Amino acid sequence: MLAGTLSAVALAPYASLAAAGRGRLHDEPESATRTAFQRDRDRVIHSTAFRRLMFKTQVFVHHEGDHYRTRLTHSIEVAQIARSLARVLAVDEDLTEALALAHDLGHPPFGHAGEEALDGAMAAFGGFDHNRQALRVVTALEARYPTFDGLNLTWETLEGLAKHNGPVTGGLGSLGGDAIAFIAGGGPGLASFAAVEAQVAALADDIAYCNHDIDDGLRAGLFTVADVIAEAPIAGPIFAAVRARYPGLAAARLIHEAIRRMIGAMVTDALGETRARLAAAAPGSADAVRRLDHSVVAFSTAMTADVARLKDFLFAHMYRHPRVGARTRWARRLVADLFAALFTDPARLPGTWCSAALEADESARARLVADYIAGMTDRYATREHARLAGLDPD
Repeated sequence: MLAGTLSAVALAPYASLAAAGRGRLHDEPESATRTAFQRDRDRVIHSTAFRRLMFKTQVFVHHEGDHYRTRLTHSIEVAQIARSLARVLAVDEDLTEALALAHDLGHPPFGHAGEEALDGAMAAFGGFDHNRQALRVVTALEARYPTFDGLNLTWETLEGLAKHNGPVTGGLGSLGGDAIAFIAGGGPGLASFAAVEAQVAALADDIAYCNHDIDDGLRAGLFTVADVIAEAPIAGPIFAAVRARYPGLAAARLIHEAIRRMIGAMVTDALGETRARLAAAAPGSADAVRRLDHSVVAFSTAMTADVARLKDFLFAHMYRHPRVGARTRWARRLVADLFAALFTDPARLPGTWCSAALEADESARARLVADYIAGMTDRYATREHARLAGLDPD
C-alpha cells in the first residue's frame, strides 16, 4: 500500500507500522487510499457512539451552559494534543488520533457520576468501567456493517484502548470471547505496556482535562484566578506571569492565554522526558516498547508531582464543590433509577433491546441494560427517566 509505505519511511523504529499490523478480527480487503489506522480513525468519527459524545457531560450537565466541555470537545482536544506529540516523536499520527478520539466512547451520561451509579448497579454482574465499555462499543455494540458487529478496528487500536490506563491485570471479562482472544493473543500480552501511540494518547488525555477543567471551573465561577495563583501548581505561576505581562487584560483573554501556556509547558515537559526515556531504552520496534518494564511516554518527576497537586486543587475546588456535588448526587440517583426500572421490567426497553433482554438470563440482562443506559446522552437519560416515572419529559 502506497500510503503505508510512505508513512513507514518517516517513522521512528519504535513506531507502529500500519502496513505491518496484526490485522482485524474479521478479515476485510485493504483500502487503496488509506492506511489501516486511518480507516480506524474514520470509523470512530463516523460511529454513533462518537456523535453521542456531543451531549455527554464532562463535569457540567448539558443545560448548564453552551461553552463548557462535553465528551466530544474533550476528545477533539485530546486528539489535537496527541497528534502534535506523535508528530514530534515520529510515531503514527493516525493510530494516535484514533485512540484519542475513541478513548471516551464508553462513558455513560453524566460523566463519572453516571459511571459510579452503573458500577454500583452492576456490582453483582461484573461491575461497569468506561474503558472496558469503550471496547464493548467498538467490538460489539456499534451495529453498522453487514457482516460483523462493532467497528472491526485493528489489533493495535484495540490494544491501545484496552491499555489506556496501563497494562491490563484484571482481564477483559465484559467483552465477547472472540474479542478477548484476539486482543490478548497478539504481541507480548495484556500485562505488557502499550505501544508509544497509545501511551501518547493517554498522556494527552491528562494534559487536556487538567487544562480544560481549570478553564471551565474559572468560567463557571467555582474558583477565581486569585485562587489559582495562590494554590494551583503549574497554573498559578503561569496565570501570575500573564497578569503581570498584561495588566488589566480582560478575564476571558487572560484565561485563554494562561491555558495556552499551560498546555505548552506540559507538552514541552512530556517531550523532554519521553525523548530521554526512548534514548535510554533504544527500542528497535513497537514490541520492544511493549516489553519494557516501564512506560516511555511520561512527564518528568517534577511535573508528575505538580500535576498530582493540580488534580488535588481541582478536586477541592471543582469536583467537590457544593454546586457540582448536588448535580452529581442527582445524576447518580437518576442513573440508578433507570437501571432499577429497566432491569426489573425489561419490557420497558425499546425494540430489539426489549426482545434481547426478555430472552437473556439475569447476568446477560443486567449487562444489556447497562449497555443501553451507557449509550444515552445526558438529555436522553433525563427524558427517559421522566417518561418511566410517568412525568412530562419536558
